[in-house]
Amino acid sequence: METFTLTRKEMATMLLALQGRCPHKPLSVLQEAWMKNHRSDVQKGTPLSAFLSTQLPAVFEKMMKQEQLPGFSLQEIVSLANQIEYTHCSITSVQNWVKRDFKDFFGSPKAGKKYSLDQCALIFIIEDLKNNLDFESIRKLFQIIFRQPDNDADDLIKPVDLYYAYSISFEELDANNDQLMDVEGHESGRRNHDILMETTIRRKADDYAGSLSGLDVRQREAVRNMLFIAMVSVQTAYFHSLARRYFNAALFLQHLAARPEE
Repeated sequence: METFTLTRKEMATMLLALQGRCPHKPLSVLQEAWMKNHRSDVQKGTPLSAFLSTQLPAVFEKMMKQEQLPGFSLQEIVSLANQIEYTHCSITSVQNWVKRDFKDFFGSPKAGKKYSLDQCALIFIIEDLKNNLDFESIRKLFQIIFRQPDNDADDLIKPVDLYYAYSISFEELDANNDQLMDVEGHESGRRNHDILMETTIRRKADDYAGSLSGLDVRQREAVRNMLFIAMVSVQTAYFHSLARRYFNAALFLQHLAARPEE
C-alpha cells in the first residue's frame, strides 16, 4: 500500500481549512495533494485502482467527511504528524511534551476533550524544531513568540499561522522540490558559500515577518528569527530522515546471507 503523505505546506493549509480560514475545503486539500503524485493515473483513466492502493489513515477519513473540526485527540495528532513527509512522531513523545516538557504552553485541551488546531500546530512545530534545538531552547523561543502561555491573545503569531508561514516559505525556497533550499550566487572555485544560504533564508523570513501588522520592530525581528530557525529545521528533517534510512539499511543487511543475483 502506498503511504498518503503531505508536505508541511499542505498540512498547514489543511489546518487553515479546518479553521474555515482559507478558500479550500479539507477534502479538496487532500485531493490536490493526492493528484500531485497521480496525475498520470487520472489521465490514463485509472484513478480508482491508484486510490485503492493508497493507505488512507482514519484521521484523513474523518476530515473528508467534515468541512470544519475544532480539534483532535493526541492519537489523531500523532497520526497526522506521521503523514507529513520526513516526520517520525510517537504518541509517547507527544504525551510527554503536552504533560511535562511543554505543559505550560499546552495547558488542558482547548476543544472540549480534544486539542485545538493551534495546539495541534504547536506539536508539529516542536517536532520540527527538535531537529536542531533542545527542549529548553524551544521553550525559550516559545516564551518570546507566544509570551504568556495562558493568554493566547498576546501571541506575536498564532501557532497555525507560524506553521503555515515557515512551511510555505521553505517550499518557495525549494522551487524544484528536491528537498534542498535553492541558493543562487555560487561562483566556481570560491569557498565559504554558507553566507549565501543564510542571507537567502533571512531575506525570506524578513519578507514574511515584515508583512505582519500590529508588531513593532523588535517583535518582527523575533518572528523573523523563529521563521529562520524553523526553515533550517525543516531542511535538517530531510537529512535526518535520509540518515535513518541508510542506518536501517546497514542494520538490516549486516548479517544477511549473500545471495547470487538472479
